Amino acid sequence: MNLAVPEVGPALGRLIVPRRLTEPWVPLDDVREDLATRVMESAGAARRDAADAAPARALGQLDRAAWSGAWEEAVRRTAERVAAALDREIALAARRVRMPRRRHPGLMLSAAERRALAARLASGGDGFEQALDAVGRATDVLRQVWPGDPEIRGDWQDGQLLAARRLEAAWLALEAQVERERTRWAPELQAILSWRPARWPILAIWAPLAAFAIWLGLVLGGYLPAPAWLAERLGF
Repeated sequence: MNLAVPEVGPALGRLIVPRRLTEPWVPLDDVREDLATRVMESAGAARRDAADAAPARALGQLDRAAWSGAWEEAVRRTAERVAAALDREIALAARRVRMPRRRHPGLMLSAAERRALAARLASGGDGFEQALDAVGRATDVLRQVWPGDPEIRGDWQDGQLLAARRLEAAWLALEAQVERERTRWAPELQAILSWRPARWPILAIWAPLAAFAIWLGLVLGGYLPAPAWLAERLGF
């Protein structure tokens, strides 16, 4: 008996055909398309293995690890892209206020901040993780009792479609979180734009020079007596 692999494409919904009012501030269409393509390719590979009477390989193409790996890769790429976009905006803001370049590296996102960013982006995938638990259980049962009865095979097929729908929801939550990240970092950018150089170096350097210039002008004008060393040099 061949394994009947369901068509997951329609269940992916807006992961394949997005419907947006505005474009995200960080381009993510290629990441979205790669995620959908990876899932559909896994389903295609499972369908070919099933046709070749290799149910064990077919089940492996769409097991929990396959779904989870595709999602984690999409989250990683999105986090890197958002972090790079934030770093660019921070650097641009620092250059705009003429902040010394030596201070720029300290403004960029740290490794801990990048990890926290990735965790926030992945936080919308809780429902997807629950669906993957169902996929894992159904896959394990079907492996053990293959070919099993129609109900067991139906549970596996339902789990695959549920995972596809939850993956769509997880991606939409990720896109929403990307928009929130821009708002989250707005105060940091505003703080950089409000930066002004310290004035004490100017006072420390130029105030003595200005005082000396005034004193010298008064001496040369005859309003103040010239010290001996200066009078000798000037021929007073």
